[in-house]
Amino acid sequence: MMNSKGVDFTADKVLAREFLSSFADSNGEAKYLNLLQDVANHKTRAVEIDLEDLINYKDLDEEFLRRVTENTRRYIGIFADAIDELMPEATEHFTDDDHDILMTQRSDEGAEGADGSDPLQKMPSAIKRYFDVYIKASSKGRPFTIREVKSSYIGQLVRISGIVTRCSDVKPLMQVAVYTCEDCGFEIYQEVTARVFMPLFECPSKRCKTNRNKGNVILQLRASKFLKFQEAKIQELAEHVPKGHIPRTMTVHFRGELTRKVAPGDVVELSGIFLPIPYTGFRAMRAGLVADTYLEAMSVTHFKKKYEEYELRGDEEEQIARLAEDGEIYNKLAQSLAPEIFGHEDIKKALLLLLVGAPHRKLKDGMKIRGDLHICLMGDPGVAKSQLLKHIITVAPRGVYTTGKGSSGVGLTAAVMKDPVTNEMVLEGGALVLADMGICAIDEFDKMDESDRTAIHEVMEQQTVSIAKAGITTSLNARTAVLAAANPAWGRYDLRRTPAENINLPPALLSRFDLLWLILDRADRNSDLEMARHIVHVHQYKESPALGFTPLEPSVLRAYISAARRLSPTVPRELEEYIASAYSSIRQEEAKSTTPHSYTTVRTLLSILRISAALARLRFSETVAQSDVDEALRLMQMSKFSLYSEEQKKSGLDDISGIYSILRDEAAKRRRMDISYADALNWISRMGFKEDQLKQCLEEYAELNVWQIHPHTFDIRFIDA
Repeated sequence: MMNSKGVDFTADKVLAREFLSSFADSNGEAKYLNLLQDVANHKTRAVEIDLEDLINYKDLDEEFLRRVTENTRRYIGIFADAIDELMPEATEHFTDDDHDILMTQRSDEGAEGADGSDPLQKMPSAIKRYFDVYIKASSKGRPFTIREVKSSYIGQLVRISGIVTRCSDVKPLMQVAVYTCEDCGFEIYQEVTARVFMPLFECPSKRCKTNRNKGNVILQLRASKFLKFQEAKIQELAEHVPKGHIPRTMTVHFRGELTRKVAPGDVVELSGIFLPIPYTGFRAMRAGLVADTYLEAMSVTHFKKKYEEYELRGDEEEQIARLAEDGEIYNKLAQSLAPEIFGHEDIKKALLLLLVGAPHRKLKDGMKIRGDLHICLMGDPGVAKSQLLKHIITVAPRGVYTTGKGSSGVGLTAAVMKDPVTNEMVLEGGALVLADMGICAIDEFDKMDESDRTAIHEVMEQQTVSIAKAGITTSLNARTAVLAAANPAWGRYDLRRTPAENINLPPALLSRFDLLWLILDRADRNSDLEMARHIVHVHQYKESPALGFTPLEPSVLRAYISAARRLSPTVPRELEEYIASAYSSIRQEEAKSTTPHSYTTVRTLLSILRISAALARLRFSETVAQSDVDEALRLMQMSKFSLYSEEQKKSGLDDISGIYSILRDEAAKRRRMDISYADALNWISRMGFKEDQLKQCLEEYAELNVWQIHPHTFDIRFIDA
């Protein structure tokens, strides 16, 4: 820390006052005078002085800047004194709060001037202020990692990045203690600058000393000044940890308006003053001269905003409106997710819908129906399941990634721990609680112990974590979308066994997933060649091959999704029968099948509604359309497509024969001889076939006189043989 010898703090106070009164922003407005007017009008309590403004102010020399950066705690006081002198009169009417009433009463009683020669009886400036001063570090250059902040930075303003792992409750911290003497009636003030202080027991006023009376003083809590105080732990980001090391943590103190700005799981950038703090109590006896360190926070910047916090600028609103009008936006958004990963178009569409979600429903009697989608990717090794999971976590504003083997039941839900600040038993949220209002990705889902996996059941449907441990009985919110990745029971999918044997997950868990996506890796010359070319291109150029359009940046994706999530689409009455019959036919097909591919329950019907609502949100529509329901049914069918295609190969059917079989079976089921082209296309696309294959099938079987085709509408009429 710099030596303050020879520094004229009075001159620096004059410089600070000149800066606050003269600095103008890029629009030519007096930035800090306007801010002080808002403080005087009780619109804000925080005065944030940006170091960038000090750098850009022409009348300040580099020495002053260096002193502010290296002795920040002292200069916060200097700027606060300058603000006291510059504080304008209020221009707007506001209701007096407790602080104003106390200050008015003290000035009326003349307490401020009572025996001003005694510093203990003089009202300190801290008790008169209703604002907090913060000095924000310059945003130029990269922030420090926690292990780079060494002892040479003690007392200096530093900027660090990390992930918040723990937050205490907000507690009151005494800033000025006010005492009243029982004998002489004087108010005595004691400024508190540390976490601990020695209270006064005897009246130090001249009147009590003259009378040789040990006046008894009483601490007046109502008259004392308290600050909001919160302690948090910040941990190094995984990418900043050197090989073979474990992440380091740092204690952060938030005061005043900075409290409640962070939550566990947030990735943040903090600027603050790096300070030592001596141990107290028994720890001080054992520690000797060793002191702990902490960061006194001055500003907080979140790397990723929550969806609710997105405030779209004019240009962003125009861009999103332009995108929404694009007929191909659904495909473009999906292809913009992990463009480096080859194929998996429908899986990416499902993951896009997971990010968008459906609106939560709360019924009149208090029952809640979840809106979050849960997806399980089950497939052979090497089909990019884990890569997709990690990419979704980076795109989502709030996401937690964990693995099945590295997670216990309490690690996913909540654990009871002892708070180091208060020594109380407190609940520490697990991965699912940290991912509240976000996404929890669980890799290697099949490797989890069964006892740990059952902890997820309540979270997936009720979206809460109920705890009854160590005298704590409560319920925590876990409104999270679960994205799981798993391998089949024997590492690879065995076609000789039933789907139930391969999937190896209990029906109670399977039914909670809206989509269970089976991804089989089977040899196919054309697709293998395309994939190999794609991978070689990514390795060579470090980007994906051209998609025909520029993939959207994650920030644009987040902005679009945040705008879409504000809508709450409803299902119109005319679609009720259509959805009910679609669900009924799925149940009938499963009942007829000897080896059902999935486990269909009433939850499947809710899944159809959720996926349809998410699709309506993407279109910025307030109502669900039939096309949304058809796409939801298609995605549910496509999730088993790799399995159907394998069975089709085993049965020896080519694509054209397969399409004919689908159309014949669907027509027989409905007892119809006429089929519209739109219905035919819908049925075959659910099974993964394309429109050009349908047209080829129509031509071939029309030549065989199996059906007739309408020349304009391509509708089909079966010829009754």
